[in-house]
Amino acid sequence: EKCVDRPLLCHVSSGSGLLHKQCQAASAVCSRNVSSNSSPPKGPDTSLFVPVSLKTDSAADGSVGAELTQPLDKNELLKILNRFYKRKEMQRLAADNGLDARLFHQAFISFRKHVLEVSSLPADLHIILNDICCGAGHIDDIYPYFMRHAKQIFPMLDCMDDLRKISDLRVPPNWYPEARAIQRKVIFHAGPTNSGKTYHAIQRYLAAKSGVYCGPLKLLAHEIFEKSNNSGVPCDLVTGEERTFVDLDGRAADHVACTIEMCSVNTPYEVAVIDEIQMIKDPSRGWAWTRALLGLCAEEIHVCGESAAVDFIRELMYTTGEEVEVHTYQRLTPFSVLDQAVESLDNLRPGDCIVCFSKNDIYSISRQIEARGLECAVIYGSLPPGTKLSQAKKFNDPDDPCKILVATDAIGMGLNLSIKRIIFNSLVKPNVNEKGEKQMETISTSQALQIAGRAGRFSSKFKEGEVTTMHRDDLPVLKEILSHLVDPIEIAGLHPTAEQIEMFAYHLPDATLSNLVDIFVSLSQVDGLYFVCNIDDFKFLADMIQHIPLNLRSRYVFCTAPINKKQPFVCTSFLKFARQFSRDEPLTFGWVCRHISWPVAQPKNIKDLVHLEAVHDVLDLYLWLSYRFMDMFPDTALIREIQRELDNIIQQGVQNITRLIRATDPTITNTLQAQGSRQGQTSGNSRAGDSNYLTGSQGQRGQMMDRSLASRLVRDGLLTPDLLWQLQREWSKDQKQDVPDQHALDTEHHNNNNKGKTKKRKK
Repeated sequence: EKCVDRPLLCHVSSGSGLLHKQCQAASAVCSRNVSSNSSPPKGPDTSLFVPVSLKTDSAADGSVGAELTQPLDKNELLKILNRFYKRKEMQRLAADNGLDARLFHQAFISFRKHVLEVSSLPADLHIILNDICCGAGHIDDIYPYFMRHAKQIFPMLDCMDDLRKISDLRVPPNWYPEARAIQRKVIFHAGPTNSGKTYHAIQRYLAAKSGVYCGPLKLLAHEIFEKSNNSGVPCDLVTGEERTFVDLDGRAADHVACTIEMCSVNTPYEVAVIDEIQMIKDPSRGWAWTRALLGLCAEEIHVCGESAAVDFIRELMYTTGEEVEVHTYQRLTPFSVLDQAVESLDNLRPGDCIVCFSKNDIYSISRQIEARGLECAVIYGSLPPGTKLSQAKKFNDPDDPCKILVATDAIGMGLNLSIKRIIFNSLVKPNVNEKGEKQMETISTSQALQIAGRAGRFSSKFKEGEVTTMHRDDLPVLKEILSHLVDPIEIAGLHPTAEQIEMFAYHLPDATLSNLVDIFVSLSQVDGLYFVCNIDDFKFLADMIQHIPLNLRSRYVFCTAPINKKQPFVCTSFLKFARQFSRDEPLTFGWVCRHISWPVAQPKNIKDLVHLEAVHDVLDLYLWLSYRFMDMFPDTALIREIQRELDNIIQQGVQNITRLIRATDPTITNTLQAQGSRQGQTSGNSRAGDSNYLTGSQGQRGQMMDRSLASRLVRDGLLTPDLLWQLQREWSKDQKQDVPDQHALDTEHHNNNNKGKTKKRKK
């Protein structure tokens, strides 16, 4: 069956081929389920069990034990208790009841302290201990009382079976009975970027009586919202921070465009569109795609994404008894990998986009470009959506002199850009591993294709795209990355719900929220199709507000707020919001204005611009919370109004970003120009040239800088050449106790370079 709406190839799998695929999926699911169900429940990570403090008051029966027997000798008691601790039989018996070596030791220390320090013991324990001291009892008789104490300080021991049932995540489809009650049809639109896959899904969405679009970004949701309303199909917009109803009376439209976390799994629709389905494996957000795919109550589920996800989605849908129809698309316009790297910014052409993986590189390169008399647009992740759209419009406008774009991988989705050539400034990107540690990694094939696919879009003036690198050594690496097939998707993310955490808290009322979530993940059981998403951000916020008195549901909601924890001002604001909320004092417009020092001034340097971006995030946080606690965050309209003003101020700042860079460090201009001229003169590896130039001796401390280390830091994106040069200048200033002028610095820098070359010749 051919799709003829647009000029592309589209095949629908059907008949025996589909049946064969379903059989394969069935056998795969069966093998995974057998292996996961046959394995015994995993033991808990007991390092997460925090002992509960017990009151050391006298027992309810007073000193009855002492009256019936005699006061106990503390020294004799200590000997008896230590003998009890060393008995292997008692350790094995305790292990059978959930006390491993770690917990046994902690419980014994607490039990011994309790027995020796409490003013009067319970009568039954006092009598047993007295009998043992007098030789009339056996030391093992202590065991029941020891276990009673252990279960008091580790309450989870008494309810481990209940906790395991609550954290059993092996059958996620059963969490959505409304979706299981209907027979849904799943259509997978598979293809690379710029293949028209989402276009076809949206056409079906617009033709339906009711529909929901679920996208990964606010920008994408906003784009579908506008497209739908412009097409005469009334559509509402729902994101974490925004609710826009086209009906003036606030009645919900039949169509809604939303960010995927905000989709309703209770509202019935005719058609649902889930965009970028490959993100179901995302370590942090994958749970939202899993929830949408399994839970949406729609007659048709249109899934859009990479072909690498087809087999997995088919396998996942087999567990719900739903068939998957696959439409395969080819790219509408080709892109080719060039055989030459750009090597110098002097070789830039109109329609070029330089992709960086750090804001520092963005600042550095944009300044160097404008030092050559060219204008450039700038887009990176922490910019407000309005500013991103403004910069995209500036770059796309054929009448605007701005013909160069410098951006992070934020351009990978959500923006329509007229790009002729994608230039990778680097191929390494900071990532967070499974342990939550930051590390530098070479970009994956999927990431490289997502970014490279921005070149030569079907709707742009460039019908063919080109891809290359800035540095010569990176080009063969890029070709190698793009030559590989995208790794197939194999697992989908899950996340504990508020209800599950509340049930945990019922059994463990004294545990902190962070500890509850840790224990939940430790005990959770998932089958081979799923994994539990990274909860480090959730725990970070939970620990931050643990000391603030909040009920569990409110605390959970606060901890799911999407904030940038790298921004100190945003974290401080989050803390103040929670504290004000706990006092039951509404966060009014005036209170917020005082907190953010509104009105704000135009940014004078990069530091000011970064702060304004953080202020924008704080206003986003207010809006996000306002839709969850309307009474406590009442001034949504006023906050949105000043946020629009702030967006305009940030837009002006980004348009003047090179002036802000100069204001941040007035002496950087000469350095950048010198670096730019070097790039133009160097025919070899430009990064090697940068490192040679930048690691010249600058005083005693500068001489201690290892050249290979500096080169590595620059290469891996941990330092930009400009930041390295600035650091060396600062070290030189510290040593000399005064600030030399730029001419002196340049002279010294030039001399040091010459000395380095002379030494090399002597060698």
